[in-house]
Amino acid sequence: MTKASTSAVTAKATTVGPAGKAAPGTTGAHAAPGGPGDNGAVVHRHGAVLGSLGLFTVLLGAALPLIDFFIVNVALPTIEHDLGASAALLELVVAGYGLSYAVLLVLGGRLGDMFGRRRLFIAGMAAFGLTSLACGLAPDAWSLVGARVAQGAASALMLPQVLATIHSSTTGHRRARALSMYGATAGLAMVAGQILGGVLVAADIGGSGWRAIFLVNVPVAVVGLFLAVRTVPETRSQAPAPIDVPGTLLLAASLTSLLAPLTEGRAAGWPLWTWLSLAAFPFLAGALYAVERRADRDGRTPLVPPSLFHQVSLRRGLILVVPFSIGFGGFMFVFAVALQQGLGMGAVAAGVALVPLAVAFFAASLAGPRLIRRYGSRVVPAGAVLQGLGLALIAFAVWRDWPSLGTLALLPGTALAGLGQGLQLPVLFRIVLSDVPAERAGVGSGVMVTTQQSALALGVATLGSLFLTLSGTGAAHMGHALIVTLLTQLGLVVLTAVLGLRLRRQVS
Repeated sequence: MTKASTSAVTAKATTVGPAGKAAPGTTGAHAAPGGPGDNGAVVHRHGAVLGSLGLFTVLLGAALPLIDFFIVNVALPTIEHDLGASAALLELVVAGYGLSYAVLLVLGGRLGDMFGRRRLFIAGMAAFGLTSLACGLAPDAWSLVGARVAQGAASALMLPQVLATIHSSTTGHRRARALSMYGATAGLAMVAGQILGGVLVAADIGGSGWRAIFLVNVPVAVVGLFLAVRTVPETRSQAPAPIDVPGTLLLAASLTSLLAPLTEGRAAGWPLWTWLSLAAFPFLAGALYAVERRADRDGRTPLVPPSLFHQVSLRRGLILVVPFSIGFGGFMFVFAVALQQGLGMGAVAAGVALVPLAVAFFAASLAGPRLIRRYGSRVVPAGAVLQGLGLALIAFAVWRDWPSLGTLALLPGTALAGLGQGLQLPVLFRIVLSDVPAERAGVGSGVMVTTQQSALALGVATLGSLFLTLSGTGAAHMGHALIVTLLTQLGLVVLTAVLGLRLRRQVS
């Protein structure tokens, strides 16, 4: 590239620095890849906008919301005893967070495009710390539910900015590495949340009991804020679209009508409102599609542009994220309940049982980029096969040893399942975002994390309800219920493996 052309590109592609001023020689989400002002040309010549410490900071922001989705699983018995919460209220402690989180994620991505992703990341991190404090200090069950809903909303502000920042301020090998690290962080956070929850509840720091699982977020958020101010670059869309109010309301109504009755129905005894809500879902989803398609045709920018799904990689990747996340969310919830209520394990022991899964997931994530370069997207169905074998081994161990099942008997299955999951999730994230233009990074990442979060919540609701219904009230039936649930998840894994064969072989 000549000196003149380099200057021209630098003038067009700029990133807003920490003080809000344009810093020449850096890039933001101002041009689609491959076009004039493509950030790749500048990133390599002038240094990546998102440095190593900045990447660590945004990945910390990605980990916190996912940790807190799962951290309550092992703490629910203690919360029930301490606050006198009913089964329906306990469901709301989990579902309230997941629902507000899922509903607002795409809106959070759009707000980042408009007002600056660093700014929204910092606002979300601050709100997450404050709402975590409110959860930890909640005097009763309803106060905890309200604080969890607010915490989910704070997460929805913060998380979409992570992928959008990575997507708009890195390119080439650095982007591939960052996305792989994001996938590894997401998977580890979901497992670590349950392990950390068990340790904190058992430690009973200062007599805080279950409250420590929320209060621990406060100092972490303070550190995250300090690092974000200093290390995360500001990026935003050059021509941000206004908020799509009809699309936002219809998306919220659609997700609520599906997830609320599924998460609350069993505990509430399936009252009439749950069936009416489920019946309304297809009509609300159809109205959302019609409104968004019309806005797309008219040249406006809808909240969820249907034209975004014309990208084959995004469409096929999202289709795979759904069964994977349903299975993952359901497994983590069911596993925690089965070990604690069925086998009488403490919170720490239930968390330790997942350590082999976490270690294997981390190892697979580290090896993933090298395997992807060699085998491409075939890593996904191969990972699904390994995950399926792991689930089969866990089911066999339950069938053979229940109710005297120990963590050692679970080790081969959990390790193999974690290995398979670690080969799938980071690759799926890379595939989904591989062809999303930089100026649509916010909405693209919002759609992806909304799909993932909705599927996680759906997994807890459906597989959790299946397990709890089959197990009844006695621990004696939980072994059979766990086997049936694991075999159901195995069906989802088979679906993932089959669909994975349709992915484009080359992964960018």
